Amino acid sequence: MAITVESKKRPEGTKANALRRSGLIPANLYGHKGAESISLVVDAKAVERLLKQAAVNKTEVELSIPELEWTGKTVIREVQSHPAKGTTYHISFFAAKA
Repeated sequence: MAITVESKKRPEGTKANALRRSGLIPANLYGHKGAESISLVVDAKAVERLLKQAAVNKTEVELSIPELEWTGKTVIREVQSHPAKGTTYHISFFAAKA
């Protein structure tokens, strides 16, 4: 069973806390074209479901970014959580070599 997540490109100049209040989690995608990274936002409910199914650095996740017409296999590299609340603050994806 493949785990699929859809994300959007993060709008320029948006603050991370404002995104979280609106139900989005900031994210990054590394390794898709060498040294570049893409700033993304993912729906908080989708991240919650994803973290119940996937393990960091182990589970392959199909990530799609419709705005950039990019779809590929990734792994979750890092998950940052609020120390007291336990809510997810940020998630990092690493693109697997095609």
